[in-house]
Amino acid sequence: MSEIYHVFQHTIMITGFVFIMMLVIEFINVQTNGLWQKGVSKNRWNQYLLAAILGAIPGCLGAFTAVALFSHRIISFGALITAMIATSGDEAFVMLARIPKQALLLTAIIFVVGILAGFFTDKFFKVKSINKRFADFKFSLHEENHCKCFSIKQIIYDLKHISMQRVLLVVLVGIILLGSLFGSIGPNTWNWIRITLLLTSLTAMFIVLSVPEHFLEEHLWDHIVRKHIPRIFIWTFATLLAVHFFMQFIDVSSWVTDNIWFVLLIAVLVGIIPESGPHMIFITLYISGAIPFSILIASSIVQDGHGMIPLLAESKKAFLSIKLINVLVGLGVGIIGILIGY
Repeated sequence: MSEIYHVFQHTIMITGFVFIMMLVIEFINVQTNGLWQKGVSKNRWNQYLLAAILGAIPGCLGAFTAVALFSHRIISFGALITAMIATSGDEAFVMLARIPKQALLLTAIIFVVGILAGFFTDKFFKVKSINKRFADFKFSLHEENHCKCFSIKQIIYDLKHISMQRVLLVVLVGIILLGSLFGSIGPNTWNWIRITLLLTSLTAMFIVLSVPEHFLEEHLWDHIVRKHIPRIFIWTFATLLAVHFFMQFIDVSSWVTDNIWFVLLIAVLVGIIPESGPHMIFITLYISGAIPFSILIASSIVQDGHGMIPLLAESKKAFLSIKLINVLVGLGVGIIGILIGY
């Protein structure tokens, strides 16, 4: 039971970190609505750069925005490939919490790989039928009016007539804030991770107390708390628990060393699943030292969280085409990494 409690406690820490970061990024995303498109011109390299930046944003928001831009024909199919390779989905939050240095290095690598893959896709891959499918498609994701979040009168009114959702969010953020302050959530010692968690928790508390009711219910409560957090918690707990017990009975490190090519193939095939969570298996295995960094990179290249689900709903061909390209790129990068011993 003590082992299960330890896994549960670790899961709470990771989920709390993810929750705080997602809340802040959701706020920033809506506050800057429309700015993504203003920096995009007809220059394809600008599109690749924008797409890579969107992909590098932790969580699904950047990937969703890239799909919206592609469906509006603002970025090319290759640029969409760039975004999906550069994204690590919700697992990016987990990697930043557990392995921050490696997470930043991985993000930089898939950022560059994504730009190159996008360029070569547009150069050699013809997608006329896919582009035609979206020619007149009006796709709306996170296209909201700018949030007027700093009206003192509105803040006072909302706090006087505080909703149950706001109360629960204040309690949740407050627990994480106090946990990070006293060291029960996150690192026990003061380092940049603990300081970052504390500062983002304070920012999150300000957001929860100041945003209008509509924004809080639709974006913070419905989108993050109800949609994302339960899935992140379940996947994190299940993966940590499964890997913990699995490694007690099997010498995973030896098995992976003897079957490295098979593990690489599994990693890229699992990445095809359009869902946040499965990638956690390879993150946990890497943290435990069971797989090399090259396989983690390959898995990150192919998987894109659930950022592709909106595209899957509209074009199965586009979804399968992107996944096929990502699998080939992931395998290529993974093979090169293993051969050079990385």
